[in-house]
Amino acid sequence: MYTSILSACFAFHLLLLGQSGGALNILVPEFPVLGIFGEDITLNCSFLTDGNFSLSDLSVIWQLTETKRMVHSYAAQRDQQVDQASSFTNRTSLFHTELQRGNASLLLRQVQIQDEGSFTCFVRINDYNSAPIMLQVAAPYSKPNLHLEPNKNLKPGDRVSIGCHSAGGYPQAIVVWHDGRGNNLTANVTTSQVANEEGLFQISSVISVTLEPNSTYTCIVRNQLLNEETQASATITGQHLRFPAVALWLTIGLSICLLGLLGALGYVCRRKIQQSCKEDNAEAEEEEAEARTAMKPLESTEDKEGDEEVIE
Repeated sequence: MYTSILSACFAFHLLLLGQSGGALNILVPEFPVLGIFGEDITLNCSFLTDGNFSLSDLSVIWQLTETKRMVHSYAAQRDQQVDQASSFTNRTSLFHTELQRGNASLLLRQVQIQDEGSFTCFVRINDYNSAPIMLQVAAPYSKPNLHLEPNKNLKPGDRVSIGCHSAGGYPQAIVVWHDGRGNNLTANVTTSQVANEEGLFQISSVISVTLEPNSTYTCIVRNQLLNEETQASATITGQHLRFPAVALWLTIGLSICLLGLLGALGYVCRRKIQQSCKEDNAEAEEEEAEARTAMKPLESTEDKEGDEEVIE
């Protein structure tokens, strides 16, 4: 109870006096530090004093600069977390073995989107001083997923919509579309970015295009804070997209003509074969008839000679 009152009184004293102080020199990063969503980060704060000091005389308080909410408190050689904001419960700690060497840095675990903002490091021994440090939070976006609408019975000249979806990123991204030649497609693009309960953004970007044969479209999602980008490409191909419309109808016409020509050629060949077979059959029948005619006189002569032999 005593330590809680001491911590509260110390914080109130600092708020009244602002950042005026004595011999203590507080060192924090000059530029914002970057924390990755879900990972741990250390907010560096160190202090320089004129001489040796006892840890029993040291007090360290971390607060949110704007709201003055308590992030972490240390006094009387122990952590004082009674007044700690609930959003930081079990997520903060100091480096106790480093305090004697002037290290008052704060370890913040599992960085959340709502942690983004300014933190103030207060240090008091005999005199006190404070300094703010800015925390920026970022999260990488997932690889985009692309889908086509409509996705079948397509032909060159059709108007289609290509959707690009990515999620889990922060802050808001820049979405860029390119065609297969690398041209930046800026017209007919609609992009929306909606934050979920954790503050992470879900992106939906739709582009409307007129299809060309073998068309390629690329959706690029850029996170400028992380200086990274992720992308996905879709190439629309298929039998129905291989030829322009005029060439397609010309190909169909030539195919029909070729089939007709092959059919006529087959009919002529069949008639020729049938006619040849009839001629061969006629010649065979004629030869057979001649053979019968030639054999009749011979049979009659033989019969007469037989009769004569009988008479004798």
